[in-house]
Amino acid sequence: MQALLVLEDGKIFKGRSFGASGQALGEVVFNTSMAGYQEIITDPSYKGQIVAMTYPLIGNYGINKEDAESRKPFLEGFVVKECSKLASNWRKDRDLGDYLKENNILAIEGIDTRALTLHIREKGAMKAILSTQDLDELSLVDKARKSRGLVGLDLVKEVAIPKKYVYSQSKENKYKVVVLDCGVKFNTLKELKHLQCNVTVVPAWTTYQEILEENPDGVLLSNGPGDPAAVGYVIKAVANLIGKVPLFGICLGHQVLGLALGGSTYKLKFGHHGANHPVKDLRTGRVSITCQNHGFCVDIDSLNKKDIELTHVNLNDGTSEGLAHKKLPLFSVQFHPEASPGPHDAGYLFGKFIEMIRESK
Repeated sequence: MQALLVLEDGKIFKGRSFGASGQALGEVVFNTSMAGYQEIITDPSYKGQIVAMTYPLIGNYGINKEDAESRKPFLEGFVVKECSKLASNWRKDRDLGDYLKENNILAIEGIDTRALTLHIREKGAMKAILSTQDLDELSLVDKARKSRGLVGLDLVKEVAIPKKYVYSQSKENKYKVVVLDCGVKFNTLKELKHLQCNVTVVPAWTTYQEILEENPDGVLLSNGPGDPAAVGYVIKAVANLIGKVPLFGICLGHQVLGLALGGSTYKLKFGHHGANHPVKDLRTGRVSITCQNHGFCVDIDSLNKKDIELTHVNLNDGTSEGLAHKKLPLFSVQFHPEASPGPHDAGYLFGKFIEMIRESK
């Protein structure tokens, strides 16, 4: 079946459908990972986006139940150069195309993903539409231009869990951590469980009073989709938690923490999406290769330098990648330290969180 990917600036890519039928609107971005397409598809942070993979052959090891990062796919559409016709892996449950159809995700193959990536790098991430039904190019350009985009949009409410649940509970565990779910990935929860934490996951709209009633030793602010400035209820809760309990923010959680501390955020030209971003820890000089997925960034200059320290910087473009308070028990990073598959260089940050909890106790 023919499919079209049409960008708001009028750029058109023609290809073949290998997912669901219909049309999908979203911001088109590129991801540079060579593997891990299942984790990318099931990452809630991609809500509102159409993801194009720069690696040319995707789908060659299929889909399995164990590697999902959330309860279902949340991205709007999927774009590849070629979807492998043969999926071979002993853990495989189904093919990529079948999985996308089952979850009503549109997908297109057969386009020049290199040209698409270069176009986004030059022009910036932009609104787009993926369609197998309406193939009128002018009509699709108009629909893309009129779509909602990401700026000012609260997408967290569309991915967060509806009610709290206990992920891990054992008398042998030493610490209790509450995870504020803005679109948390399962591997984050697994890391906390591995570090002997009793983990309770609560919806993003949980108030700070309700979080403190859980009597946590620490609170983790999860990753998530969209514009961090649009989730005022999360920012308010986090602002009231500062100084009362140790805090660790990841990705959107990092941005929300920056806003709760009185700072501001801005939209990047085409964001950071991939598993090969070099980040330098300014305190140790150590460089980690990190997994990232975000389109917004904390303006570190908007924060009070007397209290807040820039801890990490992206070596590709110099943007801020981490912050910490000089007196209070809190820190956050823009990248995903729980990445799997991908580099595990930044996994030590979970240990740092536990150390901060231990010192606070």
